Amino acid sequence: MKFAWIMAEGMDWDKKKDFITTALESGIDYIVDFTDVGNIRRLGNITLISDMEGSDIVLVGRNGEGDGTLPLTDDSSESKDLSAIKRLKRKDKPVAAYVEISSKKHEKLASLLGKFADYLILMGKDWKVIPLENIIAELQKEDVKLVAAVSDYEEAKLALETLEYGTDGVLLCPQDLAEIKKVAELVEKIESENYQLKPATVTKVEPVGSGDRVCVDTCSMMNIGEGMLIGSYSKGLFLVHSESMESEYVASRPFRVNAGPVHAYIMTPSNKTKYLSEIETGDEVLTVDKEGKSKTVIVGRVKIEKRPLMLVEAEFKDVNLRTLLQNAETIKLVKEDGTPISVAELKVGDKVMVYLDPNARHFGMAIEESIIEK
Repeated sequence: MKFAWIMAEGMDWDKKKDFITTALESGIDYIVDFTDVGNIRRLGNITLISDMEGSDIVLVGRNGEGDGTLPLTDDSSESKDLSAIKRLKRKDKPVAAYVEISSKKHEKLASLLGKFADYLILMGKDWKVIPLENIIAELQKEDVKLVAAVSDYEEAKLALETLEYGTDGVLLCPQDLAEIKKVAELVEKIESENYQLKPATVTKVEPVGSGDRVCVDTCSMMNIGEGMLIGSYSKGLFLVHSESMESEYVASRPFRVNAGPVHAYIMTPSNKTKYLSEIETGDEVLTVDKEGKSKTVIVGRVKIEKRPLMLVEAEFKDVNLRTLLQNAETIKLVKEDGTPISVAELKVGDKVMVYLDPNARHFGMAIEESIIEK
């Protein structure tokens, strides 16, 4: 998962406060700092990376722990940074190693420290010549997150997209507030998963009695054409539309998806599913638009109530799918042209958008296994 941190050192407190507040509002809550730890703590729930007392992640290699020195020989024990990292790890402290890359020796030091630290921050004066490819390749099998220190959007994009994987994150040292928002949007865009939707033909629509159905209320607003992937079968989920449209019966609630009964699957980040009955306040779920583009949103509330249900069956080529939805005019699926259609109007022969998953599911995770669902 890609991420961004921010460092606003060298500013007076009022300017630094504006930068950190903008970062928090943009979803960046990891802050690197060395001078205003107490003040920063009061701005919000922040993860602090520092060499000062009380930091959440201890920084090694800048001013405090370690001293940024290179090994004098090939004997790695002569690096004070490495000794500091090992000592902190013995105390179960999360550690970020900081290395300024200005020579081949510094590249070697970075690769060495990355084998022991939790995070490796790479700083350079010219990112066009920083050997990111070498360090990424050297550490790709190690359990370390690579963080490139960058000054703007263009450097962040280069670092995150280097090679096939790029760095895990960036440490933004911004010159203006706009760069913070641009980098936050970049990370969100990179992290966005795309689900290839298919038009399935409806083969059955009929009421089946009552059951416990789940409404998922999020902390985000959804647009027309946007909803969540829901279904009774893990092999295929229906795009259930949000309540973002006005109705003569109720006002729009664009934060809500009336999702389905408690047993149904819902798609969550990283191509995982959960049962609707498992979802609760604070969880992350995915919203998906008519193009298959997804966003991660936070669940604000879940409502489970007994309601009349409707069985919907559909097929795409030789794949048969089913789901259950509340039998109400306000509950909608999404047609092939991206417009919503109410289950009250749905009929055999209509086409609705679905996501077909080639994998089976085990505890919500995709696995390569044969499974029969009916």
